[in-house]
Amino acid sequence: MVVRIVAARIATALLLCVITCTAATPSQAREFRVADTQSEDYPTVETLRFMGRLVAERTGGRHQLRVFHSNQLGEEKETLEQTRAGAVDINRTNAALAGNYVPALNVLAMPFLFRSIDHLRAVLDGPIGDEILKSFEPSGLVGLTFYEAGARSLYNGVRPVRTLADMKGLRIRVQQSELMMEMVKALGAVPVALPYGQVLTALSTRLLDGAENNWPSYVTTDHFKQATYYTLTEHTMTPEVLVMSRRAWESLTPADQAIFRTAAQESKLFMRKKWQELEDRSRQTAQSSGVFVIDGIDRKSFERAMAGIYAKAETDPAAASLIERIRKVP
Repeated sequence: MVVRIVAARIATALLLCVITCTAATPSQAREFRVADTQSEDYPTVETLRFMGRLVAERTGGRHQLRVFHSNQLGEEKETLEQTRAGAVDINRTNAALAGNYVPALNVLAMPFLFRSIDHLRAVLDGPIGDEILKSFEPSGLVGLTFYEAGARSLYNGVRPVRTLADMKGLRIRVQQSELMMEMVKALGAVPVALPYGQVLTALSTRLLDGAENNWPSYVTTDHFKQATYYTLTEHTMTPEVLVMSRRAWESLTPADQAIFRTAAQESKLFMRKKWQELEDRSRQTAQSSGVFVIDGIDRKSFERAMAGIYAKAETDPAAASLIERIRKVP
């Protein structure tokens, strides 16, 4: 009996040793595949490389991030599926697209929900942002952090827009999104869903009167040359999100997971600086070319026009609760 007890204790001790030693062993060195559809000099790509430097430094070079930009691994929809399957390790993607798996992200796309960029940051950097990132895991993804994508505003080549009356009848290009079509209709304009690459031609031939986007997109596409009235509606501030394959995440030790998560959080601040610099340059380019910037709109009337859209969204109790919580964030 004594022999059996001693043997059992030895076996238990050996098992605990195996578990402890395994847990303490660093993750096997490897290169992580990172997907971004933007060009090599875009802020998100620069940010991912910055994160890669942090990870390499803090793991003593054991882990490296290899960033594939410019659609090298496919369009966002494809790379997001690859990330869920584990073929891509880390992915920077639009939150609206990821909303197919995390419904809370769809709320972040609601028009006129955020009062300012500061309000957006208070939400994303606080408990609400943390909860949304944690809600990715059932879909095979781990939410690491949010990146900003600027505020989208309306622009057109017909007249300055300051009130709802000024919107009436304008043919405005929107993303191929039911929510955005409903928003433009509610503002009194005519929504035209058109692929992004066709907008400049449609503006130059007057098939469109205008569109809506952030400053960098407005300038890099040359839309500012055809639609010279830019109204700072800042109607949506949908962020982008950095996610990691759950399979890749679980291959890391807890210590390495902490390194990746901290590096992602620090990269968010790097991204904000890069994005602000790009926005400032883009706005300066537009204004120096003669673009009229309309600020101080009757925002309250624009917000009231969204009542039907919010009534529809709030039939979902979870969405209604999240909208209310976001509005209460100072």
